[in-house]
Amino acid sequence: MNDLEYTYAVARIRALEASLLTDSFVDQLVNCQSGQQCLELLSERGWGDADTGLDAAAMLKREEEKTWEVIREAAPDLTVFEVLSYTKVYHNLKAAIKEVCTEVRNEHIFYDDCSIPGTEMLSIVENKEFGRLPGKMAAAAQDAYDTLLHTRDGQLCDVIIDKAALEAIYEAGQNAEDEIIRNYAESTVAIADIKIAVRSWKTGKSLEFMKRAMAECEGISVDQLSKAALAGMDAICEYLAGTDYAGGAQALSESPSAFERWCDNRMIETIKPQKYNAFSVGPLVAYQIARENEIKTVRIILTGKQNDFPEEAIRERVREMYV
Repeated sequence: MNDLEYTYAVARIRALEASLLTDSFVDQLVNCQSGQQCLELLSERGWGDADTGLDAAAMLKREEEKTWEVIREAAPDLTVFEVLSYTKVYHNLKAAIKEVCTEVRNEHIFYDDCSIPGTEMLSIVENKEFGRLPGKMAAAAQDAYDTLLHTRDGQLCDVIIDKAALEAIYEAGQNAEDEIIRNYAESTVAIADIKIAVRSWKTGKSLEFMKRAMAECEGISVDQLSKAALAGMDAICEYLAGTDYAGGAQALSESPSAFERWCDNRMIETIKPQKYNAFSVGPLVAYQIARENEIKTVRIILTGKQNDFPEEAIRERVREMYV
């Protein structure tokens, strides 16, 4: 894609950035007296459409669809964006394997806005046509399928597919020409590894389990992080303090929700430099990630309001906005 095409695409995204939620608007949402009031405020802002009304789930789903509609219209090359939907594709694989192996059917568990939508993935797994899956996904699918069938261990099935997803994201990052994709992949894998370490410490998982679940990346040593997790939370924080993810150690010492918030904020910090880039796909990818972040934040706020969480508890979970 030449510079001129980038310029047109980025100009379109720049105009749309003006409608992204700001920290002050998110603060308004947190200050609302009820979830209904939040939805009214969002509707005034243009969220949802005539069909969704003030139905929270429908409104958020529509906003996700709108984001991809914009990207498809603006981006001359959509292959760059495939890595952003890997988590959805691998989720579909996990869900399909569980549906087939347990013979239990669940509604609304698949994503359709990705390269292998739910019905297609279900067909692949039902017919054991794993060769139709791209790259190393085929081997991971076969392994997870056989594991669940023979052991009935759903967690082990999850671990196999989740690690394969992380490795696919990281490989895509390594092969990417665009810096933002490399940074996205590195941050995604490192943050996932840190989350696995924390969960493993809390649930008393073995070193073997952690090494099976974590994916290698430049910023984190799986060996050192997993050994730290065996020693406890202080050891995890001490290890992270010497890496690019030192902020995660500080957040962990505050609270679990502070750590979850730090994970998402770290990704927003990763993409913020794209605001000043006019001649690459970077601003388009940043817009996509920023939209996912604000939709997630709105979902957190609405859930908090519906469950009568104190305002301070909701505020602690609110993510940093891109604009």
